[in-house]
Amino acid sequence: MADVECVLDCKCSLGEGPSWNAKEGAIYWTDVTLNRIHRFNPATREHRTWDMPEMVTTIAPRAKGGLIIASQTGIDFFDPATGKTSRFLEPERSRPRNRSNDGKCDRQGRFWYGTMQNNFAPDTSEIPITETSGHLYRIDADGSVHEMDGPFAICNTFAWSPDNRLFYFADTPAGIYVYDFDEKSGSLSNRRVFATTGAKGQPGYPDGSTIDVDGFLWNCRWDGGAIIRYAPDGSVDRVVTMPCDRVTSCCFGGPALDVLYVTTVRYGISEARLAETPLAGGLFAVRTGTRGLPDGIYAG
Repeated sequence: MADVECVLDCKCSLGEGPSWNAKEGAIYWTDVTLNRIHRFNPATREHRTWDMPEMVTTIAPRAKGGLIIASQTGIDFFDPATGKTSRFLEPERSRPRNRSNDGKCDRQGRFWYGTMQNNFAPDTSEIPITETSGHLYRIDADGSVHEMDGPFAICNTFAWSPDNRLFYFADTPAGIYVYDFDEKSGSLSNRRVFATTGAKGQPGYPDGSTIDVDGFLWNCRWDGGAIIRYAPDGSVDRVVTMPCDRVTSCCFGGPALDVLYVTTVRYGISEARLAETPLAGGLFAVRTGTRGLPDGIYAG
């Protein structure tokens, strides 16, 4: 059994992209539809937010200071000390109907992220996802951009096995894939199915993930109200039930990396259901009985 606690009832519309910053002892995450970045220090309980020029979907620390962020139309650098954002890259300039989605840094300092059809109109109303227009990208420390795979419908889940030999990635409507990963070159090969969306005993749809020290994948489930811990062979090791329906992403944090921080959603949930799940949109801490690995830091 896992101990689940809402550590911050922040009522995010669409909480996403958590990243533990070991130097600051704090967790960063985003509220996608409200164009906002959050920071929370569990030791001091300090909570800060920054309003951004456009949607931000995921975050990673940067070796030169500040953060690298996937914004709606490109990749930016963000300095929390000044609140300033600077545009770095626009890998999908030729695909204006797309937006950024999930992403993370690998342990070699490269930033990975994926895109999808922009399912939010300017007034934040939802439009159908009608095409598989998303792609998987790798951004190296020198700023070079590499399109790694695609097309996909909704790019999610970025996690590497503890020995850096495997890379996990999800196309939400289809399921989770695993690739062979070359840590030196950053290349991918031999994509195969790891877990299929809709499989028995696997509620909801695969969203964001992280890996633990034993190589088990922790996958958050959109509309599943749960987190699934998958064994390296793709079998379900356990299911952690959450007190809300839309569970989006997670990362290990804390001084010992033994707390699983989890982001959740209020967007698109009926008022009646919110009355039953009032903590939806909160930041949760899950005591899993295991530890994670440090988040990657962008080397550029």
